[in-house]
Amino acid sequence: MADLRIDLAGIKSPNPFWLASAPPTNSGYQVQRAFEAGWGGAVWKTLGDPILNVSSRFAAVSFNGQRVAGFNNIELITDRPLEVNLQEIYETKKRFPHHAIIASLMVEPKQEKWHEIVKRVEDVGVDGLELNFGCPHGMAERGMGSASGQVPELVEKQTYWVKEAAKTPVIVKLTPNITDITATAEAATRGGADAVSMINTINSLAGVDLDTWNTVPHVAGKGAHGGYCGPAVKPIALNMVAECARNPLINVPISGIGGISNWQDAAEFILMGATGVQVCTAAMHHGFSIVEDMIDGLNNYLDDKGIASVMDLVGRSVSRYSNWGDLDLNYKIVAEINNDVCINCNKCHIACEDTSHQCIDLYSEDGRPMLKVREEDCVGCNLCSIVCPVDGAITMVERKSSISPMTWNERQTLISSLSK
Repeated sequence: MADLRIDLAGIKSPNPFWLASAPPTNSGYQVQRAFEAGWGGAVWKTLGDPILNVSSRFAAVSFNGQRVAGFNNIELITDRPLEVNLQEIYETKKRFPHHAIIASLMVEPKQEKWHEIVKRVEDVGVDGLELNFGCPHGMAERGMGSASGQVPELVEKQTYWVKEAAKTPVIVKLTPNITDITATAEAATRGGADAVSMINTINSLAGVDLDTWNTVPHVAGKGAHGGYCGPAVKPIALNMVAECARNPLINVPISGIGGISNWQDAAEFILMGATGVQVCTAAMHHGFSIVEDMIDGLNNYLDDKGIASVMDLVGRSVSRYSNWGDLDLNYKIVAEINNDVCINCNKCHIACEDTSHQCIDLYSEDGRPMLKVREEDCVGCNLCSIVCPVDGAITMVERKSSISPMTWNERQTLISSLSK
């Protein structure tokens, strides 16, 4: 079996699967149950001055029969006294000394406030700190969360203040509600962050009830924007992790968050530069026991690949992630239809005819309907294979080009040199 132990900026855990700071890590009882189930670490639900939450506070978006394809919440940070949380952290760490416990923190952007909470939290034995600069609702209206996380100068300054007092590794959790997440990741690095985590939730409104006209969720007929997470946000999160992982100015480990529901998702984040991953929505949907399949699946994957340690997988795909201008304009793939497998639903033909390049022909052979791709007109967009409901009916295949590889950037350089 592969070695699943990770070391993220000095924070060690028995596997890369952590629970994110959220309702599942609200109490010692929950975190201890999670560790018993097999989770390697937990980021305690954000500590600060206790707040008052509202009811109701969750909503979900289902799609095409899948429950909780997306998840929305308007819940805030801990509503329990700091002293109670600290006692439970101490007890949990004492019982599970080899599991990672990270305290998520959020206070006003004042140096003395950060110094005070850092000292109190570290005194109970946490393995690290995560600064919550991402919460998009409620706390942001009070100048905290994403209100700080959207301003690189504030991210840098507050990270520096925490590092002045901290003795344990400091992770900065970033908001996705920003034009370029690398700007704040660079700021966190300049401030001395030992690692960054991403993404926090995305500004969202889950829906509107067409009978009552209330927002979903609503509180006594009033609604507010919340934070969106779950499987639907995975591509957004994965892109942001990749952008930070390939940026040489962000030379710190990454904890990946956002729509991770199984071991395959986790492996993708790790390949794109995350040292470990954090999970929330999937645990809320299915319970803590999902980590068993995550551990087994990742173990088997690493064994099949002949990789001894999960740490050897970190970032292996980063070099394959680039800018559009660096892609080969002369690389060619085309669709190939297997009529022996095709069920003649014609989804590929309709999609291509109506919304793509009209390169799939319908014809009949011995009275049987058939489909064929005109390769000279196919641009290899993948649309037909995406809409096809049958595995193996459409394959995208490479066609060797007689033209040498050339990127857009190379083309522009060549044109510029010829014009001189």
